[in-house]
Amino acid sequence: MKKGLFVLILSVLLITLAACGDDSAGGSSGEAGTVGISMPTQSSERWIADGNNMVEQFEELGYATNLQYAEDVIENQLDQIENMITRGVDVLVIAPIDGDALTEVLELAASMDIPVISYDRLIRNSDHVSYYATFDNFQVGVLQGEYIEEALGLADGEGPFNIEIFAGSPDDNNAYFFFDGAMSVLQPYIDNGQLVVPSGQTDFQQGATLRWDGSLAQERMDNLLSGFYTDKTLDAVLSPFDGISIGIISSLKGVGYGEDDLPMPIVTGQDAERPSIVSIINGEQTQTIFKDTRELAAKAVQMADAVLKGEEAEVNDTETYDNGVKVVPAYLLAPISVDINNYREVLVNSGYYDESDFEDE
Repeated sequence: MKKGLFVLILSVLLITLAACGDDSAGGSSGEAGTVGISMPTQSSERWIADGNNMVEQFEELGYATNLQYAEDVIENQLDQIENMITRGVDVLVIAPIDGDALTEVLELAASMDIPVISYDRLIRNSDHVSYYATFDNFQVGVLQGEYIEEALGLADGEGPFNIEIFAGSPDDNNAYFFFDGAMSVLQPYIDNGQLVVPSGQTDFQQGATLRWDGSLAQERMDNLLSGFYTDKTLDAVLSPFDGISIGIISSLKGVGYGEDDLPMPIVTGQDAERPSIVSIINGEQTQTIFKDTRELAAKAVQMADAVLKGEEAEVNDTETYDNGVKVVPAYLLAPISVDINNYREVLVNSGYYDESDFEDE
């Protein structure tokens, strides 16, 4: 009862503040309404593309938008979402920094009948999530694992090869799907000895990289190389994200990998970020996963538009994404594996990048 009364009083205060406030942060309503878009950071190119794509597509439908980036600071994201609620947005699209941190602010949104779309990262521990737009995250990991499998000839019995395993941020629900998908391919080869992990670090938590931080990945790779590879050669690295891959590669180059007598190991990645495509072209990073943010933005826009019109949004998964309180109906898009052989076809011919984007790096 006390919590409910607090939320009611706070809601009244926020409504009053919204009526007295200005619209300098982009909170003014378009003809169709206003959409609050909360993205985690601008330090990764993909989130910038996600935000810009949604703004463009929402505005084409007549919506005003309020796009905010929290720079991977949870408190910033909470404050920004509260500000959007204060300004009277009609729907929220949120890619959470920490999927477990939004419970209270979503209670506030629910008290003001503001629906929420979870974007790419699942919002956990809240009943107030209408839909989830994402990619097939387990398949992302499968594609990374299969790339290593094929490149090393594991299915043909080749080996043994040395591999180290990196995982994503433990506060991002997607990281576990990526890891589980990759290990569904790689674990049998670890079990039969074709893949050897000299560090012995094969659990998610041992390889986890908080906030997907490339500098943390570089530091861990430094420690692995100095601790386990003074008399061994590393053949492959499972990396779940391009920013982590770049950090790993910096560490590898620091001890001589990439030279003629010490070739770069296979290094996977995700998000097809421009620096990583340049790295692939230069023969350093080996592979990445392309997730077309234009398509994901379009799906989130369709979901939000449907909710505001009182309609049901199109979904293709109603079983996988249990957020701890409910199974959130989701639409999963297909990821694509990219390497030196198909990056032009997938990324340039589709208009996602221009060939000139990879020059002068």
